[in-house]
Amino acid sequence: TESSWKTLEAQIAVGLNYSLSISPFWGSDIGGFYPTRELTGELYARWFQFAAFTPSFRAHGRTWWMRLPWGWGSSDMGPREGNATNTPNSADERGIQLSSLNNPAIEPVVKRYDELRYQLLPYNYTLAWQARTTGLPLMRPLWLHYPTDAKARGLGSEYLWGRDLLIAPVFQQGATTRNVYLPPGTWYDWWTGARQNGSDTVTRAVDLATMPIFARAGAIVPFDPVRQYTAQPVTAPTEIRIYPGADGDYTLYDDDGTSQAYLAGVATYTRFIWDDRARALTIEPDSRWRSTAAAAAREFSVIVEPNGRHQSVHYAGARIRVAF
Repeated sequence: TESSWKTLEAQIAVGLNYSLSISPFWGSDIGGFYPTRELTGELYARWFQFAAFTPSFRAHGRTWWMRLPWGWGSSDMGPREGNATNTPNSADERGIQLSSLNNPAIEPVVKRYDELRYQLLPYNYTLAWQARTTGLPLMRPLWLHYPTDAKARGLGSEYLWGRDLLIAPVFQQGATTRNVYLPPGTWYDWWTGARQNGSDTVTRAVDLATMPIFARAGAIVPFDPVRQYTAQPVTAPTEIRIYPGADGDYTLYDDDGTSQAYLAGVATYTRFIWDDRARALTIEPDSRWRSTAAAAAREFSVIVEPNGRHQSVHYAGARIRVAF
């Protein structure tokens, strides 16, 4: 697809339809494959934010320097790759706007969401397991979990990433606010921790660095240290972020990440159960899934949002209860 703000908006609905009807593993070329004069650093950053919450996450297209996270910080757009319908030879033609180059704001924004994608690796990997075993897509329309909510059934401009995170991409040029509908329940602003009541539309202030993300009460979200690539070893513990206000139940899936052994059940399934009234988290092997792999001892940092109260937990594969 060619790059434009309308195309970005359309990709959200297209992605939900693909995820539900064709394949849960879907994605687009960040910024659109063919550059037009609408392909600015701002559009690229907004598209990148959205793409960080699609199953396939890639920057790819003609005039390839402009698909790099640091590509907008230079005055040179690099090799200008055209085709029969699009030859970006100058700012006066259909190509990238030269005036949008040398923009120091773009790389930090892109880096922030690139790192967030890797920090959510255990959450996303579990979503991929859910997709393989249950057919539930990673991108989910609101009605999938809120089928009786008439407003949720009619929305295609925001979606759930798994069960617990609500994603509201920004697809308007120069936007300073984004209206976000929150389904029934209690929700937390991912960036600020502010608590919001559901069944209502909230107006979220946005700058270029902000795409609204909300976590539902009862969510349990595993969150890793930043990696530069998926197989890079990290020494800091995985955070287990708990969003109180409702009971929670979450299974974290893991395998060796490299072989086909998972097809024979060589994986671990760790269950986290949050008792909201008792303010306690139970961690135990998930007996609902048969595993031939023993759980390796590991460290978790359990964090109750939004105040950030935390406890370090050593989990060795046996049931443990952590009280707050």
